[in-house]
Amino acid sequence: MRVLVAYGTTGGGTGEIAAWIADELQAAGLTVSLVPAGEVTGVAEYDAVILGSALYAYGWHADARRFVQRFSQRLTGRPVWLFSSGPLDVSADTGPVPPVRHAETALRELGAREHQTFGGRMTTDAHGWLGHVARQLAREGHAGDFRNPGRVRAWARGLADEITAS
Repeated sequence: MRVLVAYGTTGGGTGEIAAWIADELQAAGLTVSLVPAGEVTGVAEYDAVILGSALYAYGWHADARRFVQRFSQRLTGRPVWLFSSGPLDVSADTGPVPPVRHAETALRELGAREHQTFGGRMTTDAHGWLGHVARQLAREGHAGDFRNPGRVRAWARGLADEITAS
């Protein structure tokens, strides 16, 4: 089975989460394409799709939002899962985090089976506007890496089980 793992990111942290997911799916014997959401040109060849986005000011990355707009009609009937990366604390590991508005829209428009929120990463070595935000967050004690690779990988193994069972 062919699976697309697409993601929207600016600082690269969500791309790394997507790569962890892709690794687990490949380890389960699935054929996986790991592609930035803004570079996806079609979805016809995929049996399942996982779409992730970094959270910025409680919103999804523009590339992930455009992915939903471009492909929502073409993914009808195929299994789709969503994830967000962004809380700059441990809240994503201590209990469910409700999806933000853009993720709720994606859930509805893509008919996604599930949405999961993972911790994010914001480091002070970011460039441009993101670097400015990171330095401000660091002063407030919120910069750092709050991703949990074990939790991400466990979720991905569960998805692999669902995909291979269908």
